[in-house]
Amino acid sequence: MNILLDKINFNDLDRTVIFLYGNDVAARDLPLKRDELAFLDGKRKDDISSLVVFNRLPHKIYVQNFNSDLPNNETLETLRRNAAELQLLLSKEKVQRVAVTGQGVIPEEVVAFVEGLAMANYRFDKYKAKKDTRLEEVVIEKHIIDQEALDENIRLWQRIDTMRDWVNEPVIYLNAPRFADILNEQAKGLKNVSCTVFGQKKIEALKMGGLLAVNRGSVDEARFVILEYKPDNRINKKPVALVGKGVMYDTGGLNIKPDDFMTEMKSDMAGAALMASTLFAAAENNLPVWIKAFLPLTDNRPGKNAYAADDILTMFDGTTVEITNTDAEGRLILADAIAYAAQDKPELIIDAATLTGAAVRALGTKVAAAMQQDADGPMKLLLIVADKVFERLAPLPFWKDYDELLKSEVADLINCNLHANAGTITAGRFLLHFAHGCPYIHLDIAGTAFYSKRESFYGTGASGFGLRLLYAFFQMYNVLNNKNA
Repeated sequence: MNILLDKINFNDLDRTVIFLYGNDVAARDLPLKRDELAFLDGKRKDDISSLVVFNRLPHKIYVQNFNSDLPNNETLETLRRNAAELQLLLSKEKVQRVAVTGQGVIPEEVVAFVEGLAMANYRFDKYKAKKDTRLEEVVIEKHIIDQEALDENIRLWQRIDTMRDWVNEPVIYLNAPRFADILNEQAKGLKNVSCTVFGQKKIEALKMGGLLAVNRGSVDEARFVILEYKPDNRINKKPVALVGKGVMYDTGGLNIKPDDFMTEMKSDMAGAALMASTLFAAAENNLPVWIKAFLPLTDNRPGKNAYAADDILTMFDGTTVEITNTDAEGRLILADAIAYAAQDKPELIIDAATLTGAAVRALGTKVAAAMQQDADGPMKLLLIVADKVFERLAPLPFWKDYDELLKSEVADLINCNLHANAGTITAGRFLLHFAHGCPYIHLDIAGTAFYSKRESFYGTGASGFGLRLLYAFFQMYNVLNNKNA
């Protein structure tokens, strides 16, 4: 979708126009006749979020009412969701070109609305013969926002679409070696970004017991990808380490999933897609933050010499782990990656993973679970931006008491709590062991990464959830860095 700035002429419309009507707009500023204004006023009084349509054949004017007196984050989220509903209507009406304007609106309100349009406009339809009509061009009234600010947002929205493509792609076309190759190719095109890919022999030499074990049932080799974005004007003396779960497809291994739980398991690499996309987005918009991403990639299959319950693994850092469930594989590959990242004592480690069904049962699909150890400041900042961009987080307790549920009689740890209690928290506590004292944040995005039914502007399938959140976090990271200096 092409997004550009231009002047909109209501006397000679060359496309459908969307007019945003908040609480601070004088009626005389609306491009409507007196009877139309009266009709609009009645609709607005009945429903302050209503959409009102006026014909200007062959085009239309859509007036999107909204309540600009809500808290700022609620206003912006409402605009995104309004845009998603309108995008559906425009698609049905085969509209491909629109203009967006308003009077009395502020730039971030217009950006939020266009963001909703852009994200709702996404479709993963490369394998469909008949495709939906999508918006091809959006013009924004040029007095509302400057080009540089718009370009930054456009690059972020394009990166979200690419991330969603990765998560939506079936494993038959996107396995671990192929994904590593794609990441390497994309890194080559970005300034100050490097990519290192460890193949099977290197992973074996490093003795990454978790990644190797999960990979044993697969015919595809594992990969371990390290991305680094190191700008010249970086504000942090040590990098922030991002670790993402990259299970390209999860059958559950020998603890195989029932069929109704196995669909959508192509999305089990959403954490790796998110962390790679965050680093790339930071580089594309020249954020002054040093970031490294550590991405363990494999699928989890029950074939060949697949690892089994009762196995005891020796992890990269020497920790021994008794396997109680082969479907708790994500934490095994993450553990090796976190331990590897912790070697150089980064400023902060953040991991993201579609890790536990317990997170979905506890929190639903509109919020991700968050836990932290020794990272009070970064977590506070993350929660602030989570509310601002409305990709919200639910902080869970992370007490040491939960470690009792991970004790093994025959190894240092078990990989999965044998009881249903505190499954999301104990998974996080398992991973914390491998951070070796580094400030640590764990994000369980199991409920938010992929939707089986349409969820507003996140659509159906891969949502892209988390990228706006982490990008906003790194936009503000200099505030935290300067405060701690």
